[in-house]
Amino acid sequence: MDAQQSGDGGGREFHRVAEDLRARMTDGTYSLRSFLPSQRDLAEEYGVSRDTVQRVLRELANEGWIESRQGSGSRVIKIQRIHSSTPRATRLRHGATLGPLLSEAFEQPDVTVDVYTLTSESLDAHIRLQAERIRGGSIAPRRIGLRMILPSRDLDLPYPRVKDDRNDDRLRNRLHDITDRHTDSLRGVLKDLKTEKYVSAVDVRIRHAPLTPAFKLYLLNGTEALHGPYEVIQRQIELDSGEEITALDVLGLGATLTHHVKDTDPNSPGTVFVDTWQAWFDSVWNFLAE
Repeated sequence: MDAQQSGDGGGREFHRVAEDLRARMTDGTYSLRSFLPSQRDLAEEYGVSRDTVQRVLRELANEGWIESRQGSGSRVIKIQRIHSSTPRATRLRHGATLGPLLSEAFEQPDVTVDVYTLTSESLDAHIRLQAERIRGGSIAPRRIGLRMILPSRDLDLPYPRVKDDRNDDRLRNRLHDITDRHTDSLRGVLKDLKTEKYVSAVDVRIRHAPLTPAFKLYLLNGTEALHGPYEVIQRQIELDSGEEITALDVLGLGATLTHHVKDTDPNSPGTVFVDTWQAWFDSVWNFLAE
């Protein structure tokens, strides 16, 4: 019996569980080499069937996040790492994930985040974590500004795609569905923070540019940059119908990022890097993105 027949809501529940587990591995809840809860415990926690949990674990294994062995459970074998030579980064634990750096950014009274990415999936996971901190009272930013550049919807992207049939548009449609879902979630989460008066001002703007993202870029509060290439891989993707297809894809949540911090020296490597990529983002935003 597949997830759609089990009463779990099919693809919706599958994506919900997969996204949450990716977020937990991204923010360090499940650290490198730790084991995920058992299938029974995951099914109970998320209120889904074992079939759905098994589908999710197969997806995470195909993406390289975990390895599953009969009788041993599922162990985390990849997290998103930040590599930085800046003194600020040394305060973070070795192999830090993106979460701590975004958490630091959201501890400021005025938060600005500029993002260039293939989808909004990674950002949605992290923004939801920050919203929980705001609602819990641990941080209290006054203003949150988000600008995000995504690829144009009519762009013929080289990935994700079916490996042996570039004209098969099922993975492109899947990408659009994922992006729309997370973009709507981002807008809703941030709008709710303002409506519920946790934050005084929220400005969310999303544009599309006719560029294929070969990297992802985060610019935080005008002083920090996180930059990392998308590595193209071959993997199995299971569609909502249950069909598995061989795809060429890139992994965003697991991409290694380099961290650069702007300082008082206009000629320092960190300052030059942040200023250069901020100028690049602004130029695309102003002249290419719609």
